[in-house]
Amino acid sequence: MTMPTIFADFDDVLVRNTANRIVGDADDAKEKFDRLLSYVRDDIKFGFPARGDLTKASETIRLGLGQCNTKATLLLALCKATDIPARIHLSLISKEIQRGFFTGLAYRLMPREISHSWLEIEIDGEWKRTDSFINDTELQASSERELQQRGWTTGFSVALASPGQDCGTCSTFGMFQQMAAVTGDHGVYDEPAEYFQTALYENRPGPIKLLLYRICVSAINRRVEAMRARTDTPLPSRDTQSGTSVSFNT
Repeated sequence: MTMPTIFADFDDVLVRNTANRIVGDADDAKEKFDRLLSYVRDDIKFGFPARGDLTKASETIRLGLGQCNTKATLLLALCKATDIPARIHLSLISKEIQRGFFTGLAYRLMPREISHSWLEIEIDGEWKRTDSFINDTELQASSERELQQRGWTTGFSVALASPGQDCGTCSTFGMFQQMAAVTGDHGVYDEPAEYFQTALYENRPGPIKLLLYRICVSAINRRVEAMRARTDTPLPSRDTQSGTSVSFNT
């Protein structure tokens, strides 16, 4: 009998060693998670792996890049490796979140809504959620500026919340990067593979679309790099940034 693939492979030696190195001498769950989140946000740059969502946490560490679902999978695995209660929350998100990185035929072939995830952790008996690990700090700043210049609210892996917009009722850890573009809720899972096997999973490509994605992904990642490398973009201030803070909010 074939064992199911575990994407949040927290028992992998690389994942455990990485988690222990990052956590270091942190002595409480809040500090541990803050360090893990910062690592996934900034050491794992935003980008698109050739295998898409079906990328193990250990592979994401080796690649040094990931998107919402693969970075959420990695953060889930790191939490499990350090005994922080965590779960992955799956949803739908408007494809406009990747407008500007996906262009032309690649963008047109995307479904209107794509599968998306964030992470929820239990701290002091309360579940808190965050997506503030998806975009590295430099990309977040450049993308926010690009959206403002174009007059967009969504694109380049950022969704700017309107003033007063409610992105949900549960407590948050940090500030949101993409939550304002979420369009549907698919619930929480202990392991991403559980979700990938359901009919809810929208990112399951056929062979033609998978081939097209793998042909286009290098160009897509070059657009991400070009946005990140913009030198005319100051980092947003603490009062205006929409996704780089990791302070604990209740």
